[in-house]
Amino acid sequence: MSIPLYQVDAFTNQPFRGNPAGVCLLDQPKPDAWMQALAQEMNLSETAFLRPENDGYRLRWFTPAAEVDLCGHATLASAHILWETGRLASDNPARFYSLSGPLGASRQGALIELDFPAKLEQPCPPVPELAEILGVKPVYIGKNQFDYLVELENAKMVRQARPDFARLKEIDVRGVIVTSRADTPEYDFISRFFAPAVGVNEDPVTGSSHTCLGPYWAKKLGKNTLRAYQASTRGGVLSVRLNGERVLLGGQAVTVFKAELL
Repeated sequence: MSIPLYQVDAFTNQPFRGNPAGVCLLDQPKPDAWMQALAQEMNLSETAFLRPENDGYRLRWFTPAAEVDLCGHATLASAHILWETGRLASDNPARFYSLSGPLGASRQGALIELDFPAKLEQPCPPVPELAEILGVKPVYIGKNQFDYLVELENAKMVRQARPDFARLKEIDVRGVIVTSRADTPEYDFISRFFAPAVGVNEDPVTGSSHTCLGPYWAKKLGKNTLRAYQASTRGGVLSVRLNGERVLLGGQAVTVFKAELL
């Protein structure tokens, strides 16, 4: 029996923008090695694997190099495909069971809104090598369970960061977020995300990093609803809302193609 496989551009309303994710729909469990091999074959920052479970779906995410505990754009892509293919009624929320616990997605007008746990950072001791590796001077460094968060002085510095990926890969974290206040009125903050340790030098748009960025900038800016831009080459737009210990991430998605694994 063939297995449906989709490629979806997430956190965008245009093809070939935002962050591409693979979405593989399974009826039966597959070995971890098989899923890792398919993610490597897709060669996208994330490939999501969905399998029906209870009243929702078991959801797992693989980069070309490793399984990860949380991924926003591939979750958004997964919910988009469930609604688009009719596997889930358009007015029903999506429920996912993951390594980060229960996750949800619902339609809010033109947006898909993800319900994720907040991943708060804490100030950490100076990391002198980070400035050299990133090629920019931090004004603040924090860390959560996944990543370093590095605030820079301005948006121009965020865009100009040119990390030494070989050295960054050796730092014992999933990735490094660089961020600053936005320099245009339509956004509150901008960011980029580098994760060579899990096989992704720069991720185009990273939902999971905004579970840290959202609370961080909400506190600094004194507002619980924000609009964010991830300043990668492809670029992507996210809405961010705080809801207690959860972060609600909104974005759009576009299906690029469907294939079948034989």
